[in-house]
Amino acid sequence: MKYLCLLFFVASSNALYAAGIDWKLFTGRGPQLVADTDTIIRKRSVSVGVSYGSDALFFGRTGPIKYPFLTGDAIYNSKSGVFVYASVLKVLGYAPVDEVDIGGGYFYKFSKAFSGAASYTRFIFNKNANVIKSASSNDINLKNSYDWKYLKSTVILDYLYGKSNDFFVTVSHSKYFESSWGVFDDQDYLSFNPSFNFIMGTQNFVQRYEIDHNYQHVISSSIVQHIDPGAARRNREFNMLNYSFKVPVAYNRPHYTLEASWRYSMPVNVEGTLENRRESFFNFTFYYLFY
Repeated sequence: MKYLCLLFFVASSNALYAAGIDWKLFTGRGPQLVADTDTIIRKRSVSVGVSYGSDALFFGRTGPIKYPFLTGDAIYNSKSGVFVYASVLKVLGYAPVDEVDIGGGYFYKFSKAFSGAASYTRFIFNKNANVIKSASSNDINLKNSYDWKYLKSTVILDYLYGKSNDFFVTVSHSKYFESSWGVFDDQDYLSFNPSFNFIMGTQNFVQRYEIDHNYQHVISSSIVQHIDPGAARRNREFNMLNYSFKVPVAYNRPHYTLEASWRYSMPVNVEGTLENRRESFFNFTFYYLFY
């Protein structure tokens, strides 16, 4: 296995948001999982995880109602670099299962500093699913990262298609560091990976989401009266969509990771009735690695 990538798409460096969760191995301690970094493991492996999120965020956009959610995830990684994965999402208080994602891809590495992955994901939604992601059903993803030692830069390209077609470019700059001491013994440690991210792209999915869910009935009439008829045209334009800061803190042991993260999201060029504003997001995640 060479890469633990896209453990759940609700996410990316961006889970549920750009490209998903990343992982990292530190050879001095044996195979260790860290939820927000890259992983290179020189053997076949299976990883599973469960996560809680305070609201569903999708490429810098949220729905008009908060949708806290739970996800369950599994990924198989081969020694050749091929990986396959599946994810189940439940929005709390709604259908038993709102979404199932399945996909696969290939990890490649050009040098010690330069690596990437290409993948395809299929989203399958419950007919009553309310997450804003439900306007798209397919994602082709290309991710490349370069480690400058003092800073890691990642560029992610996504093409989503289904009821709506959109293209996104996500850029992330992060800095990973870890504690030099153990918390309870010499087999554990804390890790931190703060990042700054921005997303550019189209947002046709917003317009389709509004049509499918008829949210004119759940937002105030004063907002409906001031809907700009030109919003649909502007949603097709390639613009800056979102800036965000993310601060994940993880507790790591040889086979598992517990992580809490905070993200502050600043949407820009918001069109339509969603009226996204600056918002904080909280996620709690547990991962376990079998190898």
